[in-house]
Amino acid sequence: MVAAAGPSPNAGKKQMIDSVVAIVNDAVILRSELDQRLAPLRDQAAAISDPKERERRLAKLTPQLLDEMINDELMLQAAHDAHLTVDKSDIQATLDYLKKEHKLDDKQLEQAMRDQGITVASLEKDILRQRAVSQLVAPKITVSDEDVRGRYAELQRRANIVIAVNISQIVFALPEHPTEQQLADAKAKAQRAIDRVKAGEEFAKVATELTDDASTKATGGMLGWIDPKTVNADWEPVLFGMDKGEVRGPLQGPSGLHVFYANEIKRDELKSFDEMKPQLTEELRRRALAKQTQAWIEELRKKAYIEIKLK
Repeated sequence: MVAAAGPSPNAGKKQMIDSVVAIVNDAVILRSELDQRLAPLRDQAAAISDPKERERRLAKLTPQLLDEMINDELMLQAAHDAHLTVDKSDIQATLDYLKKEHKLDDKQLEQAMRDQGITVASLEKDILRQRAVSQLVAPKITVSDEDVRGRYAELQRRANIVIAVNISQIVFALPEHPTEQQLADAKAKAQRAIDRVKAGEEFAKVATELTDDASTKATGGMLGWIDPKTVNADWEPVLFGMDKGEVRGPLQGPSGLHVFYANEIKRDELKSFDEMKPQLTEELRRRALAKQTQAWIEELRKKAYIEIKLK
């Protein structure tokens, strides 16, 4: 006599069925894969107290992230079509580089990869995409001597290179995750401050009156001399493109919106063309590679079958 089968250990439990969120030629992107990529962003969004604002942020980021995943998949498919491969030695070389670059031992690197959701498999795909760019896109790029001379002439037209700026600032504080209204209000305040300075008021007076930065309020917003190495890379062209007495902004930083004023400028003479040629050649090559890579991805998308099933 055969005993009746007992209840399934999963009886009564909800089963999560994975779903397809995008089809890319013969490949699919699963909801679980998208959720995995979204996880760090969800953790950041958890700090937003307003649930509607939190959901709005995630709803805006989700299709953007899926679009990036589609691009990544197309690059991988192009790499496979070109018979490009990655072996264990390539992966190990990358791991060794990461340990050396960030001064980590094996256990620290493993923990850092877990924290960022990086696996050996995802690392292999990253290397393969990089290889696709270096072998399928980079060879099409040429930087001529004329291009380099044109870039050098552009620098010459800007006279001397700014090597340091004596800066004052006004800070309009924002919470870590501002709403669109809070950001709009801060921008309006910043613009009113800029208008006052441009109308002739002393920057120090306006800063003392308006800044939310307690550390510089008493000195009229004075920060002092700064050089390019100490500045956010996104801010560098703004701050080091200023003339004495110029006000610029607002620029968004971790503590809020910043309006800057150039008190003094230090300049250095431009080096000779021969001295700067290698640096300028590399700069132009990086720019061209970024532009050509984007064009390549757009061409891959035009030729591909892509169906978005995100709900």
